[in-house]
Amino acid sequence: MPALDFIRDDIKAMTAYHVADLPKNFIKLDAMESPYHPFAGSPELLNEWAALLAQADVHLYPNPAAGGLQEALREAFDIPETAAVALGNGSDELIQFISLLSAKPGATMLALEPSFVMYRQNAALFGMNYVGVPLNEDFTLDLPAVLAAIETHNPALVFIAYPNNPTGVRFKREEIEAVIRAAKGIVVVDEAYGAFSDDSFLPLAGSVDNLVVMRTVSKIGFAGIRIGYAAGSTNIMNELAKILPPYNMNQLSLATAKFALRHFEVINNNVLKLKAERERMFAGLSAIGRLKAFPSKANFITVRVPDAAELFETLKQNKILIKKLHGNHPLLDQCVRLTIGSPEQNDAVLNIIRKLYA
Repeated sequence: MPALDFIRDDIKAMTAYHVADLPKNFIKLDAMESPYHPFAGSPELLNEWAALLAQADVHLYPNPAAGGLQEALREAFDIPETAAVALGNGSDELIQFISLLSAKPGATMLALEPSFVMYRQNAALFGMNYVGVPLNEDFTLDLPAVLAAIETHNPALVFIAYPNNPTGVRFKREEIEAVIRAAKGIVVVDEAYGAFSDDSFLPLAGSVDNLVVMRTVSKIGFAGIRIGYAAGSTNIMNELAKILPPYNMNQLSLATAKFALRHFEVINNNVLKLKAERERMFAGLSAIGRLKAFPSKANFITVRVPDAAELFETLKQNKILIKKLHGNHPLLDQCVRLTIGSPEQNDAVLNIIRKLYA
């Protein structure tokens, strides 16, 4: 009997998450990475960081809970003392294990659509029923539909990206508060792009029993070290701790993250530059009548264009890689997603778009 016969049929039917290859000398604006190496502007910081990594105990297993990173995160992001904090190998791992935590037989996960594809994928992986509630056409939240779905399906787990990916829109705070009140199960507010927004649910972590707030350092310049974190009530987080792998982090990433948070002003300066560039890009795109740029509180802008495939290929021919969203969901018809890059990178994108559509 072939070995494949022993693999689950539903997994064999899945499609792997596609990570685009980066050809040489391309501008990469497809995955919401920062264009700035966080320490590149300071030889002193680079040298200090290198010396720190040289001293890391790579011969020993890490102890993420006792390594000091949780305390550094609390201080940098004002996480309440009443909240328990869990670390993950990227927020992807935390999404996976929070899903597993609530995957009782017959349990339902509810999420918005379009949103981060890994919510639905984890529901399928762990045998949960999945309910996707469509957004409005302008990518705002359809609160009556969400509340009705909660009433009908009583989800064990609700995921809300705040701001949303791949649309960039941040829903109204009072709408999310209404969802948290209505849901009997766990509500995860995924603030992967929270650094680029001006609102957060972190101050409520630990004081609202069914709320988990999830964040990552990936979008603020550290996508390569794969560190995410979640804060919530001890009731939930203590259960999550039981199933997280004991050595799920690594010594080099833990050391880098703690070092970075000691120099948070450098990271925040880059975040401020990207927020300014986002507003400049939005104004430039909005001035082109044939396009529809959607307001964003993330480090990217979603744009509806006359022909998403044409723009994708044209930019690719000019050694610029973006994300083509067309075909992923009906609401994303002819949409592309542009990660905010450096001023020079953004100008290169705008110049090509203006030649095509202005």
